Amino acid sequence: MNARCLAFAFLCCQAWTAALAQTALPQEAYVWQRHWTPELRVAITNHAPSFSGYVALAMEIAWRRGQPEIIRVPIDFATLRASGKPIGLALRIGPFPGPFLADDATARFLRERAAEVVGEARAAGVIPRELQIDFDCATAKLSGYQTWVETLRQKIAPVPLIITVLPAWLPQPEFRSLAAAADGFILQVHSLDRPQHWESQFTLCDPVAARKAVAAAARLGLPFRVALPTYGYHVAFDGAGQFLGLSAEGPARSWPPGARVREVRSDAPALAGLVRDWVAAAPPHLQGIIWYRLPISLDALNWPWPTLQAVMEGRVPQEHWRVERRPSMTELVEIELQNDGEMELTRFPIIDLAWHGARLVASDGLQGYAAGSAGPDHLTLRPQADRPGRALSPGGKQTVGWLRFDRKAEVNIESNLP
Repeated sequence: MNARCLAFAFLCCQAWTAALAQTALPQEAYVWQRHWTPELRVAITNHAPSFSGYVALAMEIAWRRGQPEIIRVPIDFATLRASGKPIGLALRIGPFPGPFLADDATARFLRERAAEVVGEARAAGVIPRELQIDFDCATAKLSGYQTWVETLRQKIAPVPLIITVLPAWLPQPEFRSLAAAADGFILQVHSLDRPQHWESQFTLCDPVAARKAVAAAARLGLPFRVALPTYGYHVAFDGAGQFLGLSAEGPARSWPPGARVREVRSDAPALAGLVRDWVAAAPPHLQGIIWYRLPISLDALNWPWPTLQAVMEGRVPQEHWRVERRPSMTELVEIELQNDGEMELTRFPIIDLAWHGARLVASDGLQGYAAGSAGPDHLTLRPQADRPGRALSPGGKQTVGWLRFDRKAEVNIESNLP
């Protein structure tokens, strides 16, 4: 290929890349943690290049016997400012039965809290891109909620007011007026309905339902974004299979004796398909994707960062492991499992070990593995169905077994999924 052809190809590549950048959907992340740990600050800083913005939880309001209770989140605005990204703020409001009036004590209280959230950010040198109101509103109260939206929007102007909404709201006759009263909305297509029984099928985000909800939102002709999940839950049932409760990220919850616990996670391959399709051909008025929530290194039920990064690119995260012998100068051989993929390792391989010229003296499995099928020159390490502990994160490694010989021995390793 001559120089002119090479230059033409380069220009075409640049044009294609620029067009792709213009059509790609912006992707943001919620910073919903109440506690700003060092790990959270590191995640905000390290992952900022992958996001078009952050939305940080600033305040939660719950109602106890009709009176408001406030939880203020001590946001590290310096970290957010240093990220160089547009910053939105979120005000979470718990269920409220009404009445919904424009200028009663409740409305005035909410106006002041909204102004407080915006004012604290400005005082810290952050100009909020928007204030999101995440109100747990009953579907029958949407017209009342509109009254709040109108008065709050007026109070914080010119900062845009955005509301989070549920798919069940979209077909309601009051919804379009409610959405039009705000400056946009976030369609939250993730939730967990109360399971009826241990054997029930449940999911955090049904991709078929999510596509239908986004299509319905697009038909309204109003700007919106869609919120997708990264998190998981532990769901507990009693001995009869009846629902007991659920727990999310945070301290482990204590369940009564005999309780059985299931784990439900966001389906990364399914959500990668949604992202791929929406980036390729965004529905009308869909302005972006926002992920709930930003992963940090201490999370146990949230996706690890490599998983979210792959899904944001519209790719199914890759699963890959490696089994190796840890270096040793003695007769002891330790077997180590490493996760080299982009997803947590939840399926664990059977590990076949073979040697010659040495006699096996002792062996055992670790971290949910058991030693079995031993012979004079081979041994198998098998994962147990009830293996304890969390999944193995990308980049993680763990010792899953050991063998001791009467002399130094070379061990050959093969591994396959059961």
